[in-house]
Formats: sequence, structure tokens, C-alpha cells
Amino acid sequence: MQQHAHGIGKVGWRMAAQATLHCLTGCAIGEVLGMVIGTALGWGNMETMILAIILAFFFGYALTLRGVLKAGVDFKTAFRVALAADTLSIAVMELIDNAVIAFWPGAMDAHLSDPMFWWILAIALAAAFVITTPVNKWMIGRGKGHAVVHQYHH
Repeated sequence: MQQHAHGIGKVGWRMAAQATLHCLTGCAIGEVLGMVIGTALGWGNMETMILAIILAFFFGYALTLRGVLKAGVDFKTAFRVALAADTLSIAVMELIDNAVIAFWPGAMDAHLSDPMFWWILAIALAAAFVITTPVNKWMIGRGKGHAVVHQYHH
């Protein structure tokens, strides 16, 4: 792959999809856990959604942090790498998937035991994946996002 001054060069959709899938995993864990906790505590929709978003960021960062720390990097550097790699990707993903859930009729009132809850969550996460993948492709092509993490995986 040819290096360019402004980034890492031509980036394939596969690399972008893998980076997005990585973020999606952390987001999905956080979203579901946040909804389970919020529901179990009897919280309202807004409080539960805020908790789910916070946990999505937490688990998204944690997955990257784990991988970078395994490469022998100190915590401070690994934390900076995780922030640089995932912030925009997770933010876009959270914006999209929560918008789908918020605007889908009845979705905010569906409970965990309701199949509608799980179908809409799957649709919301799929939409977030499709919309976030081009964002990650653009960022990686400019040496940002998950491109920052790649130097620690070799």
C-alpha cells in the first residue's frame, strides 16, 4: 500500500468494515447492557438511553484499549490511541442507532421480553454499521481512526 503524506493511501471497504464491526461490537454490548440495567432499575426511556450510550462508548473504547495494551503499550498511550481510534466512529454509530430507536413508532416502549425490541435494535445497529463504514473508510484513508490502532497489531 502506497503511503501518502495525508494518510495511509487507498483503503478498501473490507478494512473499513472490520473497523466498523469492531466499534459495533462494543456499542452493541454497551447498548444492550444499558437497556437491561435501565429496565431492571425501572428508569425512564431518556435515562436508559443515556446509560446505554455511555456504556457503548465505554465498551467500544475498552475493546480497543485491550488490544493496544496487549501490544505492550503503556496505559496512557493506549488510552489516547483508543480515543483517537474510536471517538468519531462510536459517535456516528450511536447517533444513528439511537435515532432509529427513538423515531421508530413504539420502539422506545418495547421491553426486553418483546421481540419488537430485539428486531428494532438489530435494524438500528445494522443501519449504524452501514452509515458508519464509509466514515471509517474516510478516516483510515487519512491515517486517522482505526489506522492509529494498526501500528500496534503487528
